[in-house]
Amino acid sequence: MRVDAMDHTDVLARLSAEEKARLTERSNRKGLAHLALYVLAIVIVSEWILQGVFLWPVAILVQGILLVFLFTLCHECTHKSPFRSVWLNELVGFVSGAVLLLPFSWFRYFHLAHHKFTNDPDNDPELASPKPDTWLTYAIHISGLPYWHSQIRTILRNALGDPTASYLPTRAHQKVQAEARVLLILYTLALTSLLISPVVFYLWLLPVLIGQPFLRLYLLAEHGRCPPVANMLENTRTTFTNRVVRFLAWNMPYHIEHHSYPNVPFHALPKLHDHMKQDLVTTAPSYRAFTKDYLAELD
Repeated sequence: MRVDAMDHTDVLARLSAEEKARLTERSNRKGLAHLALYVLAIVIVSEWILQGVFLWPVAILVQGILLVFLFTLCHECTHKSPFRSVWLNELVGFVSGAVLLLPFSWFRYFHLAHHKFTNDPDNDPELASPKPDTWLTYAIHISGLPYWHSQIRTILRNALGDPTASYLPTRAHQKVQAEARVLLILYTLALTSLLISPVVFYLWLLPVLIGQPFLRLYLLAEHGRCPPVANMLENTRTTFTNRVVRFLAWNMPYHIEHHSYPNVPFHALPKLHDHMKQDLVTTAPSYRAFTKDYLAELD
C-alpha cells in the first residue's frame, strides 16, 4: 500500500486503450455461468429445507446468506455490466432486487448518485442514514431492521405517491411508480400464498430476515470509517477475503477498483486489482479485521 498524492484517475491513466477495452468487455457467457452456479446453490439449499433433512435449520441460514447477497448482483446490474445483453441486465436486476424489497429502477438512480458523490456527507444518498457510531446504533444497523423499514417506505411512497428524490430525474418518475406497483402486487400474491402453504415463509421470508445482518456487516466495510474525500483510493475500501465471499459478492470486495472504474464487469475486477494493488490506500486484510477495528472505535 502506498499513500501519496496520486488519486484513482492517475492510476487509471496508466491503462492503455487496449487494456481498457479488455477490462470493460461484457460477457453473457461469464455472467450466466456465475449466475447458474449461484441459482444452483439456491435450488440445492431450498430442496434441503423442503425435505427437512439433517440440520435443515442450518440450511435456512445458508439460504438467507445466498438470498441477501443477491444485492450485489442487483447492484452490478445497475451498471449494466454482468451481461452483454441489456435485457438480461434489466431482468436479472429486477428479480434479484425484488427478493430484497429493492426496486431496481429506483435503486439504479440511488446507486449512481452514490457513485457520483461517494462518501460526501451532503450528497451521497447512502449517508442519509449515518454510519453507526455507538454500540446501540451499531446493533440496530446490523439487525437489518432499518433497511426493511426504509425499503417498505420507499416502495409504498413510489407506488402510492409521486416518487421524489434529488437523485431521481422527473423522466423516471412514471417508470419508478409502475415498478413499485408491480412489486406490491407480487408481494401481495406471495403473502397470500401463506394461507395455503408456508413454503414462502421458509424459503424466502425467514431466510432473508436471518441473512440480512451478514449483508449489513459486509456492506459496512465498503465505506465505513473512510474519509469524506473525492479520491476513490481513500473514500472506498477494498477488503481482502476468500473465494467464497468473492463468489457471493460478485467480486465486489474489490471495491476501490469498482468505484474507480465502474464500467469494469465483475469478472474483470481481479485483473483491474492487479493493475491497481500497489496504489490502494484504504484496505482491510479481512472482514473480521475490519469489524474488530470498527467495534473498537464505538462509543
